[in-house]
Amino acid sequence: MDTITTTKALKRVCKDLAEQPFVTIDTEFLRDTTYWPRLCLVQLAGPDAEPVLVDPMVEDLDLDPLFKLMGNEQVIKVFHAARQDLEIFFNLSGTIPHPVFDTQVAAAVCGFGESISYDQLVRRVTRVDIDKSHRFTDWSRRPLTDKQLRYAAADVTHLVAIYEHLRERLEENGRAHWIQEEMAILTSPQTYRSDPERAWMRLKLRVRKPHELETLKRLAAWRETEAQERDVPRGRIVKDDALYELASQMPDNEQALAHVRALPRGFERSRNGKSILKIIHTVRGLDEKSLPKVPRGERRPQAHPAVVDMLKVLLKQVSEDEGVAARMVATVDEVEAIAADDNAEVPALSGWRREIYGEVALRLKHGQIALAVDKSKLKRIELGKSVK
Repeated sequence: MDTITTTKALKRVCKDLAEQPFVTIDTEFLRDTTYWPRLCLVQLAGPDAEPVLVDPMVEDLDLDPLFKLMGNEQVIKVFHAARQDLEIFFNLSGTIPHPVFDTQVAAAVCGFGESISYDQLVRRVTRVDIDKSHRFTDWSRRPLTDKQLRYAAADVTHLVAIYEHLRERLEENGRAHWIQEEMAILTSPQTYRSDPERAWMRLKLRVRKPHELETLKRLAAWRETEAQERDVPRGRIVKDDALYELASQMPDNEQALAHVRALPRGFERSRNGKSILKIIHTVRGLDEKSLPKVPRGERRPQAHPAVVDMLKVLLKQVSEDEGVAARMVATVDEVEAIAADDNAEVPALSGWRREIYGEVALRLKHGQIALAVDKSKLKRIELGKSVK
């Protein structure tokens, strides 16, 4: 197999791959000590193309030909568990590969279970056991060994057969549009944008007062910006526990900051410590009217437990009949929401999930169908009119 280390070679390879109906892709990266994932290797293959490995760590290698291939609408880009790979391409190029086919998602709707791993899927589709001994290797070290290169290539060679198998299954069971719905979410830029102003939303809301919430928002935004600019993990700036403690105590001087248990000794004298004190001082000076309201959590209408249990049984029956992982169809929270509200804004009441479960759940709830046991197997019985 070839390892691409020059822009000229990458252009040639990408030109050849652009003639393929689909390209299988995988990446190897590190992000233990950085905010942004550090791309270490890109693997590519096609149905009529030998696997190639692209070394993005070569200083003079221009990845623009690869980014253009990723944006070629005539070539389907096939990944397994694509989210982190797509995030990498979005961070490097500002665009997301398209069109995309995620074999992990497709496998879930074709009866292979939820979040199946690549090696398990390879075994079940091709009957081949692949070596995963380099799963936790340091891909940034050079040179890469022959064994590492073979391991990396295997992540895209078997993906060709898997894609062809899943595509055929989807055509047979008429579920291709299910995948299109899932891919629309997966390839949305909004999925990968790291907006510092929204960073607080990933934290647990352990605040009770408007000043505390505003402090938490501003501290989270500051930390996110610092982590992005310095390319270090968020926890290297300030840990989550420290943010919660700072928001609740709102220390207004170095001495008070030194008593925050979640901060390391001497932090109050650092540049970060001064930045935090400045943020807290600003929030303390805000007028009450300019502060946000603390969300109290929407009180969802409570459904009768028996209704919830009935819809859970239906979910099990539907998922078994359709050969789809139950959690892929609806979560427990979604089932409870449907039990309480016919118009609940949950994924299970839209798109393909509504087709196979949501609509049936509403009909069961209103007595238009019933569940019965036939030869040790659950089945649905049409009742017609609603039961009052």
